[in-house]
Amino acid sequence: MPVCAIHLVSLAPSTTIPSFLTTLHSHKETLKPLVISRVIRWIILPTSLSTAELLAKNIHWDLLLILPSTDPLPAPIQKLIAHQWTVHAGVPSRLLQDFHSKNKNLLHPNKSAIPPLTGSLEKPKIASTAQGLELSPELRTWIQSFSTSEGSSAVSMLNLLAFKPGKKADYLHYGAEFARSIGSQRGGDAKIVGSVIHDGKNADGDVWNEVALAHYPSILHFADMLASADYQAVNQKYRVPSLRDTFILCTSEIGLDGFGGGAKL
Repeated sequence: MPVCAIHLVSLAPSTTIPSFLTTLHSHKETLKPLVISRVIRWIILPTSLSTAELLAKNIHWDLLLILPSTDPLPAPIQKLIAHQWTVHAGVPSRLLQDFHSKNKNLLHPNKSAIPPLTGSLEKPKIASTAQGLELSPELRTWIQSFSTSEGSSAVSMLNLLAFKPGKKADYLHYGAEFARSIGSQRGGDAKIVGSVIHDGKNADGDVWNEVALAHYPSILHFADMLASADYQAVNQKYRVPSLRDTFILCTSEIGLDGFGGGAKL
């Protein structure tokens, strides 16, 4: 099974995203990046795992990079990074086969291929917090604003997951329902899923178990899912009780053809 590196990077103060992409472009033949995505905001914050690295220093994360290799980033790229957080994950070959072509179709689909919203946002289920992957008042307000600008195009949600003992099967049931109906009918697609690989230093099991990158045609499709009774029935029964910790980070992918000085953000 191929092993991929998932990098979150915070750029050095003097480095802009276009200048970083210019440098990244010069190494693309060796790095062969699968995903380059601009970080938008946290949807769910981790509560116990990796909180010191991800949250404690109030770091502004700029980019998500997913690479098909665990080799260290080249020195010219590392010089442009102030902070970096990385996990490695084994990803099934079938998901990586022809990934760029499949991803291009997801990010730039024919309009006729985008499913309509189901109407759940007209009478949404609202929760006090989004930590259970529910629509909170704050998240709803942000989505309404974001959807009128760049949020009208596709978003990619980075998920890190840690399962409670014996509960992974419940999460797999949730994943099956996501693929069968509650996610897919809103255009949701778990396009990268992998098992996190560890170095053996965390013998107490205090580690992430799985990573997933989920595609949605727009932020409103994501919100439509969260606001719906059918999704929340499955979410509350299978997903929420199965997780010891999780985080979700909303990102917006930068097209692979846009590398270099002409990169579009």
